[in-house]
Amino acid sequence: MKRSTSTVLAFVTFTVIGSCASAQDDPKATEQWEPVPRVVTPGAKDHAPPSDAVVLFDGRDLAGWEASKDHSPARWKVHDGVVTVDKTSGNIQTRRRFRDYQLHLEWQIPKDITGEGQGRGNSGLFLASTGPGDEGYEIQIMDSFENKTYVNGQAASIYKQAAPLVNAARRPGEWQTYDVVWTAPVFAADGSVKSPAYVTLFHNGVLVQNHTELAGETFYIGKPKYKAYADAPIKLQAHGDHSQPISFRNIWVRPLD
Repeated sequence: MKRSTSTVLAFVTFTVIGSCASAQDDPKATEQWEPVPRVVTPGAKDHAPPSDAVVLFDGRDLAGWEASKDHSPARWKVHDGVVTVDKTSGNIQTRRRFRDYQLHLEWQIPKDITGEGQGRGNSGLFLASTGPGDEGYEIQIMDSFENKTYVNGQAASIYKQAAPLVNAARRPGEWQTYDVVWTAPVFAADGSVKSPAYVTLFHNGVLVQNHTELAGETFYIGKPKYKAYADAPIKLQAHGDHSQPISFRNIWVRPLD
């Protein structure tokens, strides 16, 4: 039997509408089964490294670190499961280089710290070290418990760029944590910025930088600016102030690229 064109169109339209209605009513239509995420075993405690982490400091030695100025072995003092800044040795950085990552780091200001402002327990976490000195992208480390200074230079600030959302500092002598998600900048072949760097930071479990966009590298004098790089070490600063040195422990990183 010969069907009219209008009959065929009506049949097709009814079939399509029926299929759409069926898909909308079927919860399985929006289920995704592949690819299956790989298994990562969390640490036994919240601060412990998960199974896919690269442990940068485990309390025993600085085998994974080097002096930033000349790439010689790092000479900060390792004792009692922690490492303490040695200002005479300068900054240290990881031997391994990274791009995007998740980082956990714990730090402690001495209980009997003296001084004020920027001279009261000063160090820095450089998320990407692009030179032997203080070049790179810095999160400030210092005593910000009842210690006034410029807000884009207090603890958990992106130094000279972005103040933390809140001040979550603990008292000197207590251990503090940084949990960082670092999204490295991407550069074009000519060195121009294709996409900027971003930082998310939790200080002692409190969100203090929420996917903050960086304007470039850290500078003590002058505005931040970008310099093209592919990958870079993570650096800890030996600041030149006269206060007692800061200690670190339990440092691990999960590469995300």
